[in-house]
Amino acid sequence: MDARPPLSLPRTVALVGLMGAGKSAIGKRLALRLGLPFVDADDEIERAAGCSIAEIFEKYGEADFRAGERRVISRLLDEPPHVLSTGGGAYIDPDTRDLMRTKAVTVWLRAELDVLYDRVRKRAHRPLLRNGDPKEVLARLMSQRYPIYAEADVIVDSTAQPADRTTDQVIEALRAHLQPEKTPA
Repeated sequence: MDARPPLSLPRTVALVGLMGAGKSAIGKRLALRLGLPFVDADDEIERAAGCSIAEIFEKYGEADFRAGERRVISRLLDEPPHVLSTGGGAYIDPDTRDLMRTKAVTVWLRAELDVLYDRVRKRAHRPLLRNGDPKEVLARLMSQRYPIYAEADVIVDSTAQPADRTTDQVIEALRAHLQPEKTPA
């Protein structure tokens, strides 16, 4: 049994990373364990727009989608602390990244290509994977986005292990980030 006090979160925990990294799966478990609400930014964007993300991309393009995403995330970050799962490109947008840095603790769920590919290959609802070989698209996105994701407050590897184990690792990483050990003088 863990004798340490429960983890107290002064701000929202925003999960960032590529599609397939486990932001929703880990986020739901993390919220349950921390006694906080779970919010999926993509679901909130679809609710606000009245259509799917794929339809937004199709009708308006990525630039308009990112603008709407920024507005929705800004609104969500003004709410009481919760666990927020963000879309893979949200943290890449400089303005959205600045909002998250200011109003949330960001956690990058970092995953290797084979793990990501295994998780997304059977799902057709990812607009960015519709143009070209999905594994090649993921590899390109990794090379573009990983240096930016590395700016997150906390980094946890999302591997093929059970989601509950990764959730434990996120909690421990958050604890270390928020309650660093005091070093004796």
